[in-house]
Amino acid sequence: MSQFTWFSGRGPALLAAQLDRRLRLPAPAPLDERPLGEQRLVVLDLETSGLDTRRDQLLSIGAVVIEHGAIDLGQQFECTLQRQDHKVSASVLIHGLAPSVIAAGREPAEALLDFMEFVGDSPLLAFHAGFDRRMLGRALKQSLGQRLRHAFFDIAELAPLLCPQAHIAHGGLDDWTRYFGLRAQQRHHASADALVTAELALILFSKARRQQLDSLPALQRRLAAWRRRQHALAL
Repeated sequence: MSQFTWFSGRGPALLAAQLDRRLRLPAPAPLDERPLGEQRLVVLDLETSGLDTRRDQLLSIGAVVIEHGAIDLGQQFECTLQRQDHKVSASVLIHGLAPSVIAAGREPAEALLDFMEFVGDSPLLAFHAGFDRRMLGRALKQSLGQRLRHAFFDIAELAPLLCPQAHIAHGGLDDWTRYFGLRAQQRHHASADALVTAELALILFSKARRQQLDSLPALQRRLAAWRRRQHALAL
């Protein structure tokens, strides 16, 4: 038996053990009405070679888990992906990942399998989640032939929705951490940014509960209405 198992068409080649791990990945759980304090949520941050979701590469993943209404520091994930063809660009001044670090990283399929096993069936949170969703989805498709189906919640949307009095309509992570008096240990480092994003999420969940929004579907419904209002105002 060959050590490689090929996907049909132009999909990636995987070792048999990798294919077995891929097949065992749990499907995302449907959102339910459990209180936010009873949810397991994975907060992630990605470092990439640039901001073009069609061409740039995923370089590093950092993630932390919110469970039982608190950040579980025993459940953290950090990994740099190996990119042999990575070219030095201006982004290295932001994320600080030297070419030697990236060349010594984890093989992408192994790294992504590790991460998706860490995620399990949990929903995902990120700041500017649309970008992270597209970058992670593209990496999964390229390296594993896997579609990303997990629900994503965007802290950059939840913050102005739940805290309109802050008057931070299109703020970045720095704006919201400054507003709430938080501090990232190291900005533009995936794990540190994931941790401070999780701290921000807990503050926002507390505010959501005070507004009778104590489940993920309730937040999702309110977000949909908020987006419609924002769209109408922009017309």
